[in-house]
Amino acid sequence: MIYRVQAYGHPLLRTKSVPVDAGEKGLDLLVSDLWQTMRRANGCGLAANQVGKALQLFIVDSRSTYLQQDTAARKADFEVEDTGIEETFINARICSRSERVWVANEGCLSIPGFYQPVVRPWSVEITYMDKDLKTQHRTFSGITARMIQHEYDHTQGILYLDHLSPLSRKLLAAKLKRIREGKVHTTYPLEFYR
Repeated sequence: MIYRVQAYGHPLLRTKSVPVDAGEKGLDLLVSDLWQTMRRANGCGLAANQVGKALQLFIVDSRSTYLQQDTAARKADFEVEDTGIEETFINARICSRSERVWVANEGCLSIPGFYQPVVRPWSVEITYMDKDLKTQHRTFSGITARMIQHEYDHTQGILYLDHLSPLSRKLLAAKLKRIREGKVHTTYPLEFYR
């Protein structure tokens, strides 16, 4: 099933998500639907609260980014021998972040139409359950770590806009208002809060 993506202004995007119960009914189907919805929207990550489910659940696909990049871009965004991931993160907890940071443009399916430079740690250490509910403890870096941090923020009610300077946010106010009002066109279904 393809879900409508909650657009900027929806209160659920500002709600801290609750942990997923290991016996959560329909969890496999929800994970499958998240992947379908993300792929339909041509995204690289999606959190459950972006489709109306306030659960600590998100997915990340950095492998597609890796496959689309040329060699120079791969060197800038990925560690040697890292070819990206397609991973489900359930009840994730970031344990540590590197001191090394980098700036790259980020966008969001809930905030369509523009990208902004965001400072993020280069790597993160994270504990989570995968789609098979097996506990994982891994370290990710580069663009994969950026995607993870972006989606993890969603589960905490944080948007990438919150990482921008007050001036940058002020300059975006008119564009964000248009999104809240539903005056935006996308190739995927959006749900606006009225």
